[in-house]
Amino acid sequence: MTQEFADATVIITTKNRKDDLRKAVASALDQDARPGVLVIDDGSTDGAGEMIRAEFPTVQLVRAEESLGYIVQRNRGASLAQTAVIVSIDDDAAFSSPRVVSQTLAEFTDPRIAAVAIPYINIHQENVLRQSAPDERGIFVTASFVGTAHALRRELFVRLGGYREFLFHQGEEEDYCIRMLAAGYVVRLGRADPIHHFESPRRDRKRMDLYGRRNNVLFAWCNVPLVNLPGRLLAATLNGLRQGIRQRNMLRMMRGLMMGYAAIFRYWGERSPVPVPAYRAFRRLGGRSSVQLSVAEHWLGPQPPAC
Repeated sequence: MTQEFADATVIITTKNRKDDLRKAVASALDQDARPGVLVIDDGSTDGAGEMIRAEFPTVQLVRAEESLGYIVQRNRGASLAQTAVIVSIDDDAAFSSPRVVSQTLAEFTDPRIAAVAIPYINIHQENVLRQSAPDERGIFVTASFVGTAHALRRELFVRLGGYREFLFHQGEEEDYCIRMLAAGYVVRLGRADPIHHFESPRRDRKRMDLYGRRNNVLFAWCNVPLVNLPGRLLAATLNGLRQGIRQRNMLRMMRGLMMGYAAIFRYWGERSPVPVPAYRAFRRLGGRSSVQLSVAEHWLGPQPPAC
């Protein structure tokens, strides 16, 4: 990067993880690209906001007295940022080197690239590098990204409505990515130094299971073309039940599925299926580890406007 400041903002949404947040913010401020850093405090009661003000006075802090959920707050962060690119990490993650943001910004090399899936490692689970391009030759694209490690073109994100806030928890990234793909844009697999994700033990597994199953059903209802909808709903149901058997929490999975089917009636008017070719492209990308952009372009529509 030759510029003094990158045209990027690192957004970290947090709630009651003060010690984890301290590491995340320190790693963001250490970036050689010198991005802006925006912390959205989703109603913390552990003094996280006070810690940011005392220890990191250059960081922009926005505090909500009432918890509204990460999806709402990530949308809020995108609306507050003024840069071309927003980089998102969780409050229990950290950049592994000072080069991650600059390396990622350098990967927005094609007008179709509207998001970069930044490589990451779940440190407490396994030493496996995830969402990384297989080599440096060409541009590799994929179906989606994970919330703790991605960068987005902010203008397009805002134009497409951001994340659907009624999803509340889990699955918002995939829902956004299929809408982005329908608009003609793709997610690039990155080659940057990885983000280290130190998954917090404070994660609510019950809520993740319930909303995971709920939102799989709502994803189908909101996005899948009518001709493919019955099959997608059946797959969401069967996969949820299989997970219930495998994890020995069948009642929880069934409850999550029931929440999803009930929510269809509440959000009936939110249905806006993508075109069949876009859905087919999404399925193809999701079923492969990576695809060259030159191949994926044959599945997409005309070149979209620059964003």
